[in-house]
Amino acid sequence: MTVFKDLITPTVFKKTLTFKRNELIKSSGTVDSKIYFIKKGSLKISIFQQHAEQIIRLGYTGDLIVAMDSFFDGCHSDFVIQAIKKTEVLVAEKEDFMHFVYESPENTSLYINILEGLVKQQLDREQDLLQDSPKIRYERVFKRNPLLFQIIPNKHIANYLRMTPETFSRISKS
Repeated sequence: MTVFKDLITPTVFKKTLTFKRNELIKSSGTVDSKIYFIKKGSLKISIFQQHAEQIIRLGYTGDLIVAMDSFFDGCHSDFVIQAIKKTEVLVAEKEDFMHFVYESPENTSLYINILEGLVKQQLDREQDLLQDSPKIRYERVFKRNPLLFQIIPNKHIANYLRMTPETFSRISKS
């Protein structure tokens, strides 16, 4: 929470919502111009292809989650945002968030830092997925974020890493 302490204010994040385990925050094919700060709990962003879920992002306490395509463009997004367990989020509407961003040079700089962080995470994710070896994918993500493995259930991490739960279990025990 300290990373975003200047951002988490009642003038930006005006609502608090609680979602039950497996409850949808954003459905596929909808527009979502909100940004979510996870106050407590965990979320996943997924896309469904050929009737199979593919998790593309995992978030937990202290993270910002957003359907970026929809947030930036106001377009319908195929991404699904769903609670992994009971989760409390602070919600900011795009208008309030962008007003904050352009209110001062410091806020604009914070926004640039957030965007740079998201781009870096995406580049790391793409590089992870280019690895042929499930073991290397596991090791890269574990090295980058060991806390993830303590908070998020293994089946979700396995999906995120594009491996079966059995492969994940075998690798994590070695």
